[in-house]
Amino acid sequence: MSPTPPFAQEPLPAYREYPAAEMTERARAFHADLARRRTVRDFESRPMPREVIEHCLLAAGTAPSGANQQPWFFSVISDAARKRRIREAAEKEEREFYGGKAPQEWLDALAPLGTDPNKPFLDEAPLLIAIFAQKYGVRPDGSRFSHYYVPESVGIATGFLIAALHHAGLATLTHTPSPMGFLNEICERPPSEKPVILLVVGYPKAGCRVPVHGGIKKPLTQIAAWL
Repeated sequence: MSPTPPFAQEPLPAYREYPAAEMTERARAFHADLARRRTVRDFESRPMPREVIEHCLLAAGTAPSGANQQPWFFSVISDAARKRRIREAAEKEEREFYGGKAPQEWLDALAPLGTDPNKPFLDEAPLLIAIFAQKYGVRPDGSRFSHYYVPESVGIATGFLIAALHHAGLATLTHTPSPMGFLNEICERPPSEKPVILLVVGYPKAGCRVPVHGGIKKPLTQIAAWL
């Protein structure tokens, strides 16, 4: 078998370098904008423009990935019946989690957030995005090939997606019932894909409240070091 040909090369397109002062201001403004982002659990039911969601998904699709294999898939769920099925399945797993499956240390960490097995946002929010990690690829002839750095790649793409949705003016919640294999059936995805995050998307409900401590992030000295 002949070796895989290298990717075709081209000059770096569309790169922009900014003066140092402008670069600093852009970085400061981007941080300030993302610092406004909060996890929301109370959503309005009104729909969002589909075009907005599609552009955010395209932004997520620009994320870097191992060998450029883009091992992710986003199932966008707006159908009320599917959302109801997802809520029922997720709450079943959550009842087991809170009912003895989770270690006490984990429950203690969650206690300040006031969370419990009830997840009304799963059918109240207008949109759910089930994010799947593709464990391997499948060629047209049915043969498999390996994907590389799958968790890292999907994590980066998810971060891009959350940032894009926030930038567009929407609120999100990352929900991770465990296990969540039920999403493969409900979203009609193959066993080669593993659901990793259920992203709840919408407009925050008027008067919705979030934990005060949720806005406190570690200072730079605790998350980074210059060596």
